Amino acid sequence: MVRANGAVSLRELARVVQTSEVTVRRDVRALEAEGLLDRRHGGAVLPGGFTRESGFPQKSHLSTAEKTAIADLAAGLVGEGEAIVVGAGTTTQELARRLARVPGLTVVTNSLLVAQALAHANRVEVVMTGGTLRGSNYALVGSGAEQSLQGLRVSRAFLSGSGLTAERGLSTSNMLSASVDRALVQAAAEVVVLADHTKLGSDTMFQTVPTELITRLVTDEPPVHDERAATELQALADQGVEITVAGPDAGSPAGGDPLPPGRQQQRQDMPLPGQRRTQGGHGGPGGLGPQLRSAAALAEGPVGRVADMRRR
Repeated sequence: MVRANGAVSLRELARVVQTSEVTVRRDVRALEAEGLLDRRHGGAVLPGGFTRESGFPQKSHLSTAEKTAIADLAAGLVGEGEAIVVGAGTTTQELARRLARVPGLTVVTNSLLVAQALAHANRVEVVMTGGTLRGSNYALVGSGAEQSLQGLRVSRAFLSGSGLTAERGLSTSNMLSASVDRALVQAAAEVVVLADHTKLGSDTMFQTVPTELITRLVTDEPPVHDERAATELQALADQGVEITVAGPDAGSPAGGDPLPPGRQQQRQDMPLPGQRRTQGGHGGPGGLGPQLRSAAALAEGPVGRVADMRRR
C-alpha cells in the first residue's frame, strides 16, 4: 500500500487488514527496521528522510477526519469582511471550502487548490500570487510569488506544513515552499498554524515560522498513547502559543455540509502562561487583534469547553 500510494495511515491499514492499530504499529515498526518504509506519527511513508515530501495524492488520504475537524474550528476564527492569506496544503484546502460562506472575505493565496475551493463563492474575492507552479502540491512558488506579496497587509495568515516543534516552530521539506510561506507570514498581523497531531514533534528541513511568531495552533486531540504529541503541545503552550484542540466529536455533521464560521461542535482552548499574546489589545506580533478576540469570544459559547494544558 505504501509503494502504491506513497503514504498510508495506521487507521486505514488497521481497517484493511481488520486488526487493531496497536498491532499495525508493531508491524510497521518491524518493516521500518528492514528499511522498507519510514514511520510517521499516524502512518508510514516510503523511505527518504528529511528531504522527501509526499505529493498531494498521498497527503490527501492521511488524517482526513482530523483535517476536517481542524478546518471547522479554524473557519470559526474568520469574520465577515476580513482579508486573510491562506497557504498551500491539504488542511488549508479543507479550510477554504468552509470559507466560501463568509461574506465580504478577501483571500490571498498561492495555492491553486485553495483558489479552486473558493472559485464559485460569489461573496469571496480571491487574489492569486504570481510564481512558478509546483506540481506536487499545486502551489505557486519562487521569486514571482514572493514579490507579489510585498507591500501586502492582512489580519492573519493560515498556514500548514510538514512538521511542528516548540523548538523550531513550523517547518517543511521544500525550500521554495518554505520561502513563500515566510513571505505570507510577513504579510499578516497574526499567524494561525493548522496541523494535525501527526505533525507535532516532527522536524523537517526548512523552517517556515519560528515558534515566537505563531499566534495560534489549531490541531486535533492526540491519541492517548501519543506522548510525543502531548508533550509538544505542552511545550508550545509554555512558549505562548494559543492552542485550540478539536475534540473527538468535532468536525462536520455526518453526511452534512461543513459547519459555518463560528459554529464549532467542540473545542478546547488552552490558557497560556504569561498571556504573551493577549496584552495590549492591538494586532501584530506582540498582541491579539480585536477581530481575533471577537471570533474567539464567539466560539466560547455553549458549544465550547475550556481545558488547561497544565492539567493534562
